[in-house]
Amino acid sequence: MGRVAELAGVSVRTLHHYDAIGLVRPSGRTAAGYRAYAAGDMERLREVLAYRRLGFGLREIAELVDDPSADAVAHLHRLRGLLLERRDRADEMVTAIDRELRTRAKGLEVTPEEQLNLLGARLYDAIGDAYTATRRTDPRIAAQIWDALGDARTVLNVGAGTGSYEPADRHVTAVEPSAVMRGQRPPGSAPCVDAPAECLPFADRSFDVAMAVSTVHHWGDPIAGLREMRRVARRVVVLTFDTDEPGWQDRFWLTRDYLPEFTGVLAKFPSLAGMADAIGARADPVPVPWDCADGLFEAYWRRPGAYLEERVRRAMSVWTRVGPEAEGRAVRSLGDDLASGRWAERNGDLAGLDAADLGPVGPFPSSPVGRPRGVRCVLSACRLQALVLDVLGPGASPVVRRKATPKALAER
Repeated sequence: MGRVAELAGVSVRTLHHYDAIGLVRPSGRTAAGYRAYAAGDMERLREVLAYRRLGFGLREIAELVDDPSADAVAHLHRLRGLLLERRDRADEMVTAIDRELRTRAKGLEVTPEEQLNLLGARLYDAIGDAYTATRRTDPRIAAQIWDALGDARTVLNVGAGTGSYEPADRHVTAVEPSAVMRGQRPPGSAPCVDAPAECLPFADRSFDVAMAVSTVHHWGDPIAGLREMRRVARRVVVLTFDTDEPGWQDRFWLTRDYLPEFTGVLAKFPSLAGMADAIGARADPVPVPWDCADGLFEAYWRRPGAYLEERVRRAMSVWTRVGPEAEGRAVRSLGDDLASGRWAERNGDLAGLDAADLGPVGPFPSSPVGRPRGVRCVLSACRLQALVLDVLGPGASPVVRRKATPKALAER
């Protein structure tokens, strides 16, 4: 272990800690009983240390290196993309500093506001902040989900993750197949069972209600998972994407103008109608507030600068799935458009909106180009990749849907 520590440039104590928490465990032992690292262990250690030096926390690193869809080559591509992005960001900061130096050299006064504009209001976040959790319960979305639970006392949370949106006033049992996610559940949270949605280890009608929040798109067989939820519970509440309407991918400025690869991410995702039909559900829209506390992919529709932050993107599975090249291109293009004012020119009408929602809820009067027609509970006619709550028929189960279609809020 001492030799490995020397090669890696870390302490033996660090390697012992990685072993203790299951992050990098030597797969063998020498005849004398010492830990022995195989080639695969060294490769994993290399990935862990690389992500660590990019500012990721150990829990986030564990999730990245345990991703079954990413091999060594995929990690190298991602690391390369992150490093290039960091280099680009540093270059932009140097350019901004040079600009301010020239301004000062002319004897011109630089106000605090101008200083922030020159360097970017997120300067210290960008250079010094490690990854922090951005996925947490938004009280407005939670209220709509919890209302759909009705008078249920026993709740099964499927694909529970870290426990967001679990109601504190009910008896909750969580199901989460990822050890990494289970390990991040806070102390005192509901007991969590290791099981996939498609094979729930419970008898029929064991719970008053089964809920699944922003997780169905991660399941291997969403329809099978929903049917399992219906089997074990009297009601079902699900929050998920809606990709039914033609051209849904063009409704959100981020997917339309910067990340068209998002379409491929949901290419095999079942339609909302198909999911609803499978369990007898109906759909209701869930508006996404402009200051949404839950860092969903569409949460920052009125705060575009947030998508430039690595810590924000790392909490969204979409960016991992589209790959580092698409991510890097999207981030650079968005950054350029924000700096030049082009984004504001195209999407300035978003500034007055408090919330956006994708539900097809009736036509608006004629509106400017680029504004979608059906919006509910918002201040203007603007659709975003919204959340939709689906409630099942009488005496049955609510499902939930989250519309994945923001026609953004801007000129199409």
